Amino acid sequence: MASPAAALSGFSVVSLLSLSYLTHWDWTRSPNQVEDERPRDRVADGRPPPPHVVFIMTDDQGFNDVGYHNPDIRTPTLDRLAADGVRLERYYVQPICTPSRSQLLTGRYQIHTGLQHSIIRPRQPNCLPLDQVTLPQRLQQVGYSTHMVGKWHLGFYRKECLPTRRGFDTYFGSLTGSVNYYTYNSCDGPGLCGFDLHEGETVAWGQGGKYSTHLYTQRVRKILATHDPRGPPLFIYLSFQAVHTPLQCPREYIYPYRDMANVPRRKYAGMVSAVDEAVRNVTYALRKYGYYQNTVIVFSTDNGGQPLSGGSNWPLRGRKGTYWEGGVRGLGFVHSPLLRRKKRVSSALVHITDWYPTLVGLAGGNVSSMEGLDGYDVWPAISEGKESPRLEILHNIDPLYNPARGGSLQGGFGIWDTAVQASIRAGDWKLLTGDPGYGDWTPAPVLPSFPGGWWGLERHTQPRKSVWLFNISGDPYERRDVAEQRPDVVKQLLARLVYYNRTAVPVRYPLEDARGHPDLNGGAWGPWFADGEEDTWDGVSRRRTKDQKETLKMAKTKSFFRRLNTRMMSNRI
Repeated sequence: MASPAAALSGFSVVSLLSLSYLTHWDWTRSPNQVEDERPRDRVADGRPPPPHVVFIMTDDQGFNDVGYHNPDIRTPTLDRLAADGVRLERYYVQPICTPSRSQLLTGRYQIHTGLQHSIIRPRQPNCLPLDQVTLPQRLQQVGYSTHMVGKWHLGFYRKECLPTRRGFDTYFGSLTGSVNYYTYNSCDGPGLCGFDLHEGETVAWGQGGKYSTHLYTQRVRKILATHDPRGPPLFIYLSFQAVHTPLQCPREYIYPYRDMANVPRRKYAGMVSAVDEAVRNVTYALRKYGYYQNTVIVFSTDNGGQPLSGGSNWPLRGRKGTYWEGGVRGLGFVHSPLLRRKKRVSSALVHITDWYPTLVGLAGGNVSSMEGLDGYDVWPAISEGKESPRLEILHNIDPLYNPARGGSLQGGFGIWDTAVQASIRAGDWKLLTGDPGYGDWTPAPVLPSFPGGWWGLERHTQPRKSVWLFNISGDPYERRDVAEQRPDVVKQLLARLVYYNRTAVPVRYPLEDARGHPDLNGGAWGPWFADGEEDTWDGVSRRRTKDQKETLKMAKTKSFFRRLNTRMMSNRI
């Protein structure tokens, strides 16, 4: 029998290709609105100036949670921006928050940053690796003024991890993964609550009370109003907290959905409409202050929706946190006067890592000199309709996720342990191994009792199964598993997983540190490592010391009495 190494030698991208499976907008104007319609200035060598870039990210917005996919959701601004730009209908993100955000800012798969498992918890001594040059740092190098507003969720245990140390000239927002939309209180469990709104590297005490979607939009408009559009180009990363739980929204946005019987869905829809209005206000400001003609607007969600919290990915399979299409196929579009071919729907394969080289290239940076990127410059595919340079996507390889009980090395042709959670797409084919997460098809939650007894109506359970293969172009809803019919394709995609796994760095997932408790930091979430303090964990995890356990116990008791009425805020609706 040939060795695994010999078996791998016959598999390559070329062999994969041989399988032939690669298969006028003025609606926001008003009499009081001012827009500079003069042609773009040119720099000394005759080239047009680099564009301003506004990257808008929403949190947990599902595939079925926008008007152009579902008329029940009222998003006139997003619909019009997408219709007049380029809608990305083969656009992929990661299934949860931290991985998507890390890949956006590094242009690298999470296996290459050590963040391939779960999210970064608030008390974990972990963050986006400091040796990675981020997207805003690259843009700073070519003269951009960079600003971030909103949710960070890339770690903050030491000051070097903060947004202002990772390439942003200014930052205003929340560092953790979920906060109350009005009080900015963030909880990581019972008795583990703290304030989380930051201005730069300081706690923004006294700025709470305003709905976060409105507060963040107001800050972006202030940036636009105070910057000279003919000065250094702007990069604004607007990372909305919405529509992540808790489901909170001003009543005026919920009222139009009063006929929706399901309360979580009704609130969720109102939150989406609030985001739509916010995007309209940002776009209005771009026009008013003279940026619009030289601006690229990118809209993206970070992962699929969560049906248990009002979201919907119908008719896709799965949800947030899974590697089915409902977890990783994202909403996305590009709107800009600089697009050469507008008003179209693109089927180009695009992944969230691609924004790094694409935006650096647009800014005039030298993408070819950047080693180790997993992203591609897809601007010609988006702007001109050319073929995407991307042929495959590694969704992830997570060696720490619960292994599938039915998986084995034998089931992976002796080259891959199919108990390991992993997923890859190459051309028309998509392979999943291990436990991909709940593989159900969930209609939009409209019944008052949802989730109720019919929650498992279409749940597709196959115990002890650990390999799935789909022709995703012909079967986008993942209803016809052809793994048994096409073992040749399975074997070649397993070989690609082996290839990628050889390039992976060790997982960074340390145990939580009791010193990160907000009660030990003045009642707010923030860095707790001292300047120059070295990490004491070995890369994955370590046991708590006796002193750490005692400190944590005291902090929990203290917090219980101080915050009895705000316990479990992150799960409140």
